[in-house]
Amino acid sequence: MFYYICLRRRCRSGSRGEALGSRRAVELGQRAALPVTVEVEQYAKEVLDFSSHYGSENSMSYTMWNLAGVPNVYPSSGDFTQTAVFRTYGRWWEQCASATAPFRRTPRSFHSRDYLELAFEEPVYPTAVEVLETYHPGAIVRILACSLNPFSQNLPVDIRWEVLWADEPTKAPSPHARQFSPTIRPINFSTNLLRLEVNSSVLEYYTEMDAVILRGVRERPILALYKMPIIDMSDLSDSEEELSESGALCCRPAARHNLGNGYFDKLPYELIQLIVSHLTVPDLCRLAQTCKLLQQHCYDPLQYVQLSLQPYWPRLGDAALAHLQPRCTLLQRINMSWTGNRGAVTTTGFCSFIRACGTSLVCLKLSCCHFLNEASLEVVAQTCAGLRELDLSSCDRLHPQAFSHIAKLARLHRLVLYRTKIEQTAMLSILTFCTELRHLNLGSCVMLEDYDVVVSMLSVRCRGLLSLDLWRCRNVSERGVAELVAGCSLLEELDLGWCSSLHSSTGCFQLLARGLPRLRKLFLTANRTVCDADLEQLSASCPGLEHLDILGTRMVSPAALRKLLRSCPRLRLLDVSFCSQIDTRTMQELTSLYPAISIKKSFTQ
Repeated sequence: MFYYICLRRRCRSGSRGEALGSRRAVELGQRAALPVTVEVEQYAKEVLDFSSHYGSENSMSYTMWNLAGVPNVYPSSGDFTQTAVFRTYGRWWEQCASATAPFRRTPRSFHSRDYLELAFEEPVYPTAVEVLETYHPGAIVRILACSLNPFSQNLPVDIRWEVLWADEPTKAPSPHARQFSPTIRPINFSTNLLRLEVNSSVLEYYTEMDAVILRGVRERPILALYKMPIIDMSDLSDSEEELSESGALCCRPAARHNLGNGYFDKLPYELIQLIVSHLTVPDLCRLAQTCKLLQQHCYDPLQYVQLSLQPYWPRLGDAALAHLQPRCTLLQRINMSWTGNRGAVTTTGFCSFIRACGTSLVCLKLSCCHFLNEASLEVVAQTCAGLRELDLSSCDRLHPQAFSHIAKLARLHRLVLYRTKIEQTAMLSILTFCTELRHLNLGSCVMLEDYDVVVSMLSVRCRGLLSLDLWRCRNVSERGVAELVAGCSLLEELDLGWCSSLHSSTGCFQLLARGLPRLRKLFLTANRTVCDADLEQLSASCPGLEHLDILGTRMVSPAALRKLLRSCPRLRLLDVSFCSQIDTRTMQELTSLYPAISIKKSFTQ
């Protein structure tokens, strides 16, 4: 009986007879000759999805799309535009005023901050995955394989994701190129869809990747499939895979055994609640199956005031939301980022959950949720009247018309629309009615026609704004900067990276420094016109500056940098990469004089 249970839990894809036969073959020393399998090597054919990238939506420089095909750079090392680069690195991002509070109950094993999904030509049973990293390697924390063939017209009923490899964030000993090929675990289905999840928080600079190789065999490796693992007696509890069969995060009724609750009956209710509050959501579901007393505690709505479902994106579906629904009546903060794609969550399931649990919501994170449509946002706007934070970053498949419903959320303090297709009319409507905005992210919003008009409306309607991200906005001019400075004088963060229409000769950067004395973060990335006069004005007007990025300027001298470093004692990050006047000798001097400041200067080999 014990052996049968082991087979049921470990060899689900084969019958009991097949597994027993395979075991006998192993015991007999594998006397039968096995067919020779040929390993297939293939590069990624297509980049299907990703959470962020450094590049523009209208070019190939520093974008995730560079991962398709053969290497462009490897084995060279350094900062190359032909590679794939994520939007952030390090921990300084979490120290900004725009950073959000972390969610409780996030599993310690979940380290992922960004992801990308790659499709390959031919499904194989993976034997190896190789990632060609060309600059500051070490960000990859998890590699997964999917049972879905992305090129097939018919979606399977059950889409499975299996972890091939996972580890904690690490920093490689050297920033130079390497071929990363971790030992992967075997899976019992063929795949041509891989997902790489990364965490760049421990890295010194942006990580860059050039290509991904999938190696595998066309036929199922039989002995690997039915290999009998060493099973401990404590491993007979329900696995996460079995829980997912009944709806992923669902809790089943407690067993009907009158065994008593031990000393838990004597503990105060509040103390048990405190103990239970340290458990992750799956652990809550498991604990609820032990006895009626603990089931009552695990089902208490106070345990679900804030809920992060992002770590469980491979298993979250309509059934899980339906089972969680009765427990989330007091829900205030929820993170559903990355969840529900490829039909796992439907519009009906999401809207039903929001209607039942969204009346008290103040924070809703829906980054990369491609199941969203106009009806979904309409239900959010109708139900969540008190919503303060809304994150729709990288929801790039959401129809432009859907964003008009956000204007009904008049109490919004934080709105993240990075890499969305919001259009000008909807944006102006939002700014007209959402006058309490404190943090706004419009990075890489390519459908906005005139950023000057948007900034002008922002300066009139949202005068309490603290942070504004205009990363890679196409056409903001010195007129827009002047109106922003006049209307939003409380700004602490401003990202104007890759805004090529701004020119220092107009005096816009000096005006910005004089008018925004509370600036803590300023990104002027890739603006080649930034000069000494701009840095001198920052030195005089912005003593609280903590993060400054002037990558790519050719007109800043070492003398101006020294003055800036002396005048801004709180400075912690300074990026002078590709600043032609700042040579290696100057870098060594400044680094030794100001060891508490992280001064960045990338290289190209």
